[in-house]
Amino acid sequence: MQSHSFRLAGRGAAVFSPWSTVLLLALESSEVIGLRVAKLAGGGVGAQHEAHLIVSEKVDAVFEVSARLMFGATAINVINRFREQVAANARRLSAEN
Repeated sequence: MQSHSFRLAGRGAAVFSPWSTVLLLALESSEVIGLRVAKLAGGGVGAQHEAHLIVSEKVDAVFEVSARLMFGATAINVINRFREQVAANARRLSAEN
């Protein structure tokens, strides 16, 4: 499965509005969810490793978002950071397939 990036502008730049960035995050995330479900369905050590990554990424994200917001980041900055992480996961999972 090929990775499709919906990024329409330079790194972290919103093209239209904050809502378009949220929509792009949703689209990009759905690709990673599909890749992860396929990986988990395959079972084995790779699936166990992916399950561990999923949980640890979510825990790390809670702390990172909290810190970013406490130090003045905007919601769009946080969303763009999520998009970077989702893109990295898409590249990694696509390369493994």
